[in-house]
Amino acid sequence: MAEPSTWSPPVRDCVLCPPLRFRVNAAAGLPGDSAVLARDPGFLLIPDVAPLAAGHLLLVTRRHHQCAGAFGAPLWGSALHWRDHVSRLYEAAYGSGDLVLFEHGPATSQGGGACVDHAHWHLLPGTPGVRAVLEERGLPGAPAGHAALRARFRAGRSYLLVEEEGRATVHAGDGVPSQFLRWAFTAATGSGGPWRWQETFGLPAGRRRFLRTVRDVRRAAAVQAARH
Repeated sequence: MAEPSTWSPPVRDCVLCPPLRFRVNAAAGLPGDSAVLARDPGFLLIPDVAPLAAGHLLLVTRRHHQCAGAFGAPLWGSALHWRDHVSRLYEAAYGSGDLVLFEHGPATSQGGGACVDHAHWHLLPGTPGVRAVLEERGLPGAPAGHAALRARFRAGRSYLLVEEEGRATVHAGDGVPSQFLRWAFTAATGSGGPWRWQETFGLPAGRRRFLRTVRDVRRAAAVQAARH
């Protein structure tokens, strides 16, 4: 029998749970619920409020799960379908379905570089080489799947999840700095500049990227709908 998801009721001070889910958007003068790009009973697909690049999306659980390692098999399968859906949106929007997926997986509060203890995957177009940056920092990866993440979570070990070029790897996450994978993305792309979301949300460049992401993904979704 498959193990169920591990979830909790909405957490009062969680910025990805109601009623605070779009508080940061409001603080930055950005749309909140009206900018949700797609949804189903398990997930919301939303633009990152401080995007590292155009097309930066978050796949966020609607219920409060700590990380993907807490997912049961059905929710994990749904998350993978969402990843594939985003790949198709990127192909329509940017000409390639290549994407990088990463997650700070906290087994303990604020673990694994997480600053929000609520399951969410970062998705960005392209394959910038985040895994190589982690390996250069002495964090080798092992093949990642649902069982591997769940085993780490159940053992109280935080993790870093990276998927590039269709290959997912899990890396040790205990003790890494906050928002470490956001830093790794900027290091891999050579984009430089601030990478912590608190330093960039609401600034003109970030606002433009947010609104461009909404526009690009909605146009891509319309193209896909017209094809079917």
